[in-house]
Order: sequence, then structure tokens, then C-alpha cells
Amino acid sequence: MKLDIKAPFIVFSIFIALGSWFAYANRGFLYSKIPSITIFGRPIYVKSLNVLNLPSGDYKTPCVEKPFKYNNILGEIQKNIGYQNNKFGLYIYAEEDYVIYASDLVNSNGGDWGYVLIPINVKDYESQKWNKIFALLEKYHLIPIMQLWDLTKKEEKEQIYQSAYFLNSLKWPIRQRFVSVYNEPNDDKFWRDRADPVTYAEILRDTIRVFKSVNPNFFMLNGAFNASARGGDGYMDEEAFLIEMDKTVQDIFKMLDGWASHPYPQPNFTGSPQGWGRDSVRAYEWELGILEKNFGVKNLPIFITEAGWPHQEGEDVDKRYLDQETVANYYKTAFENVWLPDDRIVAVTPFTIKYPPPDDHFSWLDADEKPYLQYKVIQSLPKTAGLPPFVIERGEACD
Repeated sequence: MKLDIKAPFIVFSIFIALGSWFAYANRGFLYSKIPSITIFGRPIYVKSLNVLNLPSGDYKTPCVEKPFKYNNILGEIQKNIGYQNNKFGLYIYAEEDYVIYASDLVNSNGGDWGYVLIPINVKDYESQKWNKIFALLEKYHLIPIMQLWDLTKKEEKEQIYQSAYFLNSLKWPIRQRFVSVYNEPNDDKFWRDRADPVTYAEILRDTIRVFKSVNPNFFMLNGAFNASARGGDGYMDEEAFLIEMDKTVQDIFKMLDGWASHPYPQPNFTGSPQGWGRDSVRAYEWELGILEKNFGVKNLPIFITEAGWPHQEGEDVDKRYLDQETVANYYKTAFENVWLPDDRIVAVTPFTIKYPPPDDHFSWLDADEKPYLQYKVIQSLPKTAGLPPFVIERGEACD
């Protein structure tokens, strides 16, 4: 009997082809661990997510949360944010001990519900990790400002949708869901090696639209700019950058709910807390002037998402900077005389809780997580008990 091998071969080929097609068509459900950029050597793992056909559970859009409460206490409402507000904050990372250190700092001496700035990779969808961090934020009464980072050029659309759905799946402690859309895009180092106002304007527009469509309680901030950098040498002047953004997307700045700012004291992060202008701790005032003069944008609430002075002390002593006693006094002066009295400012989250060498001079904690003097000085300042609209009851995920 002569065997015909063509038929089984054809069937096998069809089976392989169908399998390949199925894998490709359902690639959004095939989770894979892909090493990405790390913070302090800890890898972030990425899970793929097909937002056009969302799986059930964590990634589904919640129904409207209800109700929001003030526990019948309103206090002295800060008008531009709508609740009694504790402006103190700190730039941290998604680590349990950092949440606790931040709470001990910003909620000390009468304070409650201060702020933390936390960067989140737009490819990081580790539900277990982030749900744990958000549970701690609620437990320790901290309001998160989430700063997006690491958008991949070829996957922009997918990652905008994915990050919106993922962040919406987390249990935020208060009604407002503060999101800053990337970081210093007028600096080549932070924007794909080339400051690009056209692309950033389009991404900012698309990100605001998507996040607001997912949940109107997202409170959208720009990515703060490098105000002191002039044009050339890896930077683009901020005012020129903003003008090009508005040419690309008309009225882009009117889409924002608030303004993120990085008012670092220059030169070389050693400027006086009494300084004025774009090179000072009041750089946000210079930015507000540009927004009003060029684009007719007024009264945006200000979120200082980075600021501060590096200290000489660290793994190595760096004499380019100020000693920690001077730094602590400068912080105290800036808070008491500039940031706290200014009702336009909602939150101040200095950079940063802890950073590895050679930039450990910006750290508020040393290598052994012992506080530098600035931590203790700011901890001792009197603070306000924030009374934001808490989420008392949440609706179930929509069917």
C-alpha cells in the first residue's frame, strides 16, 4: 500500500498557520516579562495588555465611585483645589519604606494628607505591587501625584490607553487622581535624545483626552519643564518650546487642570531661596506669566513636582554644593516665605527621598536611610491637616 504523505503535511501546515495567527491576534492576552529600565537596579516587568478587548477584573473601567465625603468637616478650603490642604510633599518611589518615611515627614506636627510624587513606567502593570503601594498611601494618608515615564515611540497609542486603564484600576485614596504627563520634555535627556515640542504637544493632548475619557476624576498636569535651561546644548528654551506646542495643538494649555513646575534655585542648585525669576524657587511665576501673556491661560493650580538644593554630604563630599545645614535652612525659608503663603500652590514635592551616587547629594535619606538635617527641619515645621474628598465607597467594576 502506497502512503500519501501530502495530506497530513498539508493539515499540519494549516494547523501551524492557524496557531501562529491565533497567537498574533491574541497577543494582548499573552503576558510576558520584559526587562525595562530600572530604578536603583530593581527591574520593572511589563505585561502586555490589549485595551481594545480588555480582560475582566483589574483592567475594567470602574463604574462611577460613590459617594465622596468630607466627614462633615470642611475646614479652610484652598479655593483652587477645593479642600483644606496640606502642601507638604516629597518625591519618592514605589517602595513600602519610602511611603512610611514620607508620611512621617509630610504629615508631622499637625499635618495630614500630604503629597508624594511617584514615577510610574507606562509599561508597568504589576497589579499586586501597585495595589499594595496604593493601599499604603491610603493607610498613611498620602495623596499620590503619578508621573508617567518611558513612553515607547512605536507603541505610543497602546501605552497611553494601557496606562490610563491601569491607573484607573487602582484604588486611589481621594477623588482627584493627579497625573503628570512625563518629565522635562525640553531636555534632550528626558525626551528620546531630542527635545521635540511638536510630538510632546500631540502626546500631551492624546493623553489628556484618553485619561479623561476613562475617568473624569483624573486631574491632568503637564510634564514640568526645565525653566532655567536656555536654548542649545541639549535643551530648548521653555518659552520657545511652549510656543511651538501651542502652534501644533491650539489651546493645548487650556486642556490642563493644573501646572507642574520645577523651580530649582540656580546657578548649580545653590541659589538663594529669596531669588526671583526663571532661575529661582519662584520659577513657576515666570511660567505663569508666559501662559497668560502668550496663551490667555490663567489661574492654573501649581504643583511643584521637583525642587530643592543638593547637599555636599553623600558617599563622596561634593564641594560644588552647599553644606547640609545651609540646605536645611534654605528649605525652611522657601517653605515659610515662598511656597506655603502662595495660595496658587497646591503641593511641593522636593527631589528626592533617596538616590544612588553620584547624585545622592539630592537625597533626603542617606545610604543607611538615616535622615539628613533638612528632613528633620521640615518635619518640625507646623502643618495643616488636609481634608480632601475621601473615597468612602467605590462602585463595582462595570459588567
